[in-house]
This record gives sequence, structure tokens and C-alpha cells, in this order.
Amino acid sequence: MPRRRTVSGVPSDLATIARDVGSLLAMQAGLMGLSVVVAFAFREWYAAGTFALAGLLTAGVGLGARRGFADAPDPVMKHGMIIAAGGWFATAVFGSLPFLLTAHLTPPAAAAGFVPAGAEYASSLRYFRDPLHALFESMSGWTGSGLTMAVHEPSLPRTLQWWRSLIQWVGGVGVIVLTVSILARPGSGSYALYRSEAREEKIHPSVVSTVHTVWRIFLLYTVVAVVALFAAIHTSDYGATLPLWEQGWQALNHAMTGLSTGGFSVTDDSIATYGSPLVEGVLLPVMALGAIAFPVHYAVLYDRNVRELVSDLQTRWLFVLFAAGVVVLSVQNAATVDVATDAFATGTDWLGLSAVGFSNAQTDALRDSTFQFVSALSCTGFQSAPIGRWTAGGKLVVSGAMVVGGAAGSTVGGIKIIRAYTIGRGIRWQFSRVFLPATAVISVEMGGRRLDRETMEREFSEASIVSLLWLGLLAVSSLVVVNVAGPSFTYADALFEVASAQGNVGLSTGITGPTMSPLIEAMFVLNMWIGRLEIIPVLAFVRSMLYGLEPRL
Repeated sequence: MPRRRTVSGVPSDLATIARDVGSLLAMQAGLMGLSVVVAFAFREWYAAGTFALAGLLTAGVGLGARRGFADAPDPVMKHGMIIAAGGWFATAVFGSLPFLLTAHLTPPAAAAGFVPAGAEYASSLRYFRDPLHALFESMSGWTGSGLTMAVHEPSLPRTLQWWRSLIQWVGGVGVIVLTVSILARPGSGSYALYRSEAREEKIHPSVVSTVHTVWRIFLLYTVVAVVALFAAIHTSDYGATLPLWEQGWQALNHAMTGLSTGGFSVTDDSIATYGSPLVEGVLLPVMALGAIAFPVHYAVLYDRNVRELVSDLQTRWLFVLFAAGVVVLSVQNAATVDVATDAFATGTDWLGLSAVGFSNAQTDALRDSTFQFVSALSCTGFQSAPIGRWTAGGKLVVSGAMVVGGAAGSTVGGIKIIRAYTIGRGIRWQFSRVFLPATAVISVEMGGRRLDRETMEREFSEASIVSLLWLGLLAVSSLVVVNVAGPSFTYADALFEVASAQGNVGLSTGITGPTMSPLIEAMFVLNMWIGRLEIIPVLAFVRSMLYGLEPRL
């Protein structure tokens, strides 16, 4: 029996995994160092020290693993899956250090200074003294989920506000994608890592060139979104009360978390704070852009092929679902507006619809339904309405959107449109085969590709297996929540909250918060982690922990 190869006395498989997970942590340490600059800019000296300490600890582990196993072989797909799952979890664990250390090392008097003048609440920084809360916030940020333990976001240090937005911005594209772009390591190893983060399509033949292009597109959109949001916030009644630098700060953070479909906010009531149809209107295309696959963005921006927005299967269905969902949710909410008028009473008319026979409550229902459905389907999680006061029907419609999500190859969570479409076509295809002779040659046209019988069966099976596992976890988790959360929450609330966590969305009916059950909180950490990686890498990670990386039937 041949001896297993070792690197520095460690089996080569483990060395490969440790080296590349170390690279992810080294990348994160660099982001922590960048955040020290933000802390100095805002003269938050305690935050500067805690971020520097967190960065040193993270760099020590990351660079130690990377240098100690520098001679490890390149990863293949079995490594890529485990690096993705283990790397994302390790990134969340070390990413919680700034929350935890800042909460413990900032004196109470300094923490009280972060509370806005006139506010009658304590700083939410205190909640991050709990390691589980800190881990929850970090996992929610890196996975782009947006559920938060910070009850009052404006009472956090600016550096932590920035850190929350930064990790969502990076996590939206992918920590592995960022690491590959920095390492610029050519070959099959980079492609194995790229695919392990639930990505398939390449813009260029080279993975490194692909991720560089992805980041150029993302940076361009971010700059445009910041400018547009600044103009919208500046014209809002709420924004007019803020100094220009604060308007710019809020525009920067919301552009980063909106485009990455993350949903963290720096205001007290998310986007409802502004009460502005213009701010919501600007965010609609920002959220939609984040839900479109990067190859489509490349085709539009670089090849000037605007028709790709219609010809691409996922993008076409994304807009169809946007339109259909807004109509269904608007009808649902408008029909119940007399029963729960206060749930839509934002007090601002939208598009002047009240002038043509609609009541203000009905136009508010349309406005809230439009924004919340786009926020849900794009997996962004910005909130403009008190969803907890909606009827069960409205919550279920939004839950369905969070389960499906946007396009594969974008920044979103959920099952993805292509899987839902493949399952629908596969069921229709299986049914049609009943009426065909056994000798018939069968092929299916899907997304511009003609699939033979074997290929269609394989893709249908893969989509069905992932979706079944996803929905099974959703069902089990929602049963846990409804039995633990308390009598004030219904099963619709529980299903909504789990769909939000597992779909990496961030909308909430009120279950999530620092007073929630530790059991639910820990489960949501796992839901967010599993949802971001689409289950299979996590299962591969668990299998490797139990049986190792050797083939096993």
C-alpha cells in the first residue's frame, strides 16, 4: 500500500485545505487593517485598537497556515468543497472578533457616546459581548443575510458600521473569489475553488481574469449606486436634517449592502427610516442588479449586448417573477388594508395613485409590496414596512420569493431561478415521456442549449436533490422555531424567518434579536452558512470530518 504524501508532517489533503483556508483568513486580516484606517478617520481609538488586535490574531493564524503548508498540492474539487465550507465558517468565526473585542474593550462611557443625541436607548454594542451574538452578526454579514443583533444600528461605532457593510460587500461576490483575485494563482486549482463557491460560468477562459472582471463590474456599480443614493437621500425629508458627510456615509453603506444583496443598514429602521419613495425607487434597480448573473452584466457593459437582458433565461424569468410577485403581493395586501391599515400607514402617496381613485392606504400597500417583494426575491433584505404586522398570506408570498432567490452566478441566496426552472421543465419533460414510444429520441431546449436525454436527467436530478435538501432543512428548522419562539409567533412567522436566514435575505417578522432563544440563534447561524454554500459543500465538509477524504461508497 503506497504511503500517503505529507507536507510538514501533515497529510497533503489537510495541508492543501489548511493553506487555502489560511489564505482566506489572511485576506480578512487585510480588511481588518483597512478598517483601522476608518477607525482613525472617525477618532474611534478603542475600535482602532480592537481591529488592529483582531487583524493581528487573524493574520497570525492565516499566514501561519499559508506559509507552513506553502508546498501543498493544488486543490481539486474534493478540496474545493471543503475549503469553501470550512473557509466560510472560519471567516465568520474570525470575523466576529472585531464585534467581540470592541464590545469588551470599549469602556461604557465611550460606548454611550455612540448613541445619537436625544435617543432614549443604550448602545447596541453591548449585545456583542455575547460570543454567539458576535458570531451571528459576522455570519450574517459574510453570507449576505442581513439579520442582525444590533437593535439600534446608529448606536454602533462607525468602524463597526463600516465592518458590517464591508463584509457584506465582499461576501456578496465571495470571499474565495476575492482571494483568487488577490493570489492570481493560475490553473485548475483556482477553478476548483471558484466552482466550490456555487459558481459555474466563467466570463473568460481564465478564472483569474474572470474574477478580476467581476470585481471591476462590482466596483463600477458601487460607485454609481453611491452617487444615486446620495442624491436621493439628500432630497428626502429625513436626509435634509443630516449633514452632508452623514448623507454620504449612509449612501456609501446602503450602496454596498444593497448591491451585494446583503441588507445591513446604518439607520434605525432600515429603509423605512427615510419614508422616501425616491430612496426606495433608487434602491429597486440597485437590488435588481445584484440579482443578475455577472456574465450578463459583462455582456451588456463590455459587448454592448443589451438583448442579453431578455435572451438570458434567468434574467428574463427574474423580471417576470418581479412583475408577477408584485401584482400578487399588492392584491393580497390591498385586500387586507382595511383590516390592518396601520401596517401600511407610511403616510406618503406613491406615483400620485390616490389622485386616480386609490386610497392612500392602498397606494402605500402597492408601494410597500413592490419594494418588499423585490427586496425578498433579490435576497437583499432591506425593509420599508412592518412585515410582522402583515397577514399570513402576505408573509407566505414573500417567503416564497426568499426561497427561490435570483439568478445563479449573482450575489443572491435561495435555491436560484435556474434550479426552479430546471425542476419545472424536468417535471413537464418526465410527464411528456409517458406518451412517447420507448424508441423516441428525446431532447430538450433550455436556455439556448439543446439537452439530450442523459444530460437532462442529470441536470434535473441535481436540481431536484439540492432543492429537496434545501426545502427539507427549511421545514425542519421552521418546526423548531415555531415550537421555541413563543406563542406570539405563528408558523407563518417561523417559516418566514427561516426562509430569510437560509435564503440569506435578512427580512424579519420580529423573531430575530438579542433576546431570541440561543437554540434558534445557533440554528440560524447554521442555516445562513448552509444557505450561502447551497448545502452540498457543507455535506462534503461533514463527510470529510467523519470519514476523511478517501473515496468511500
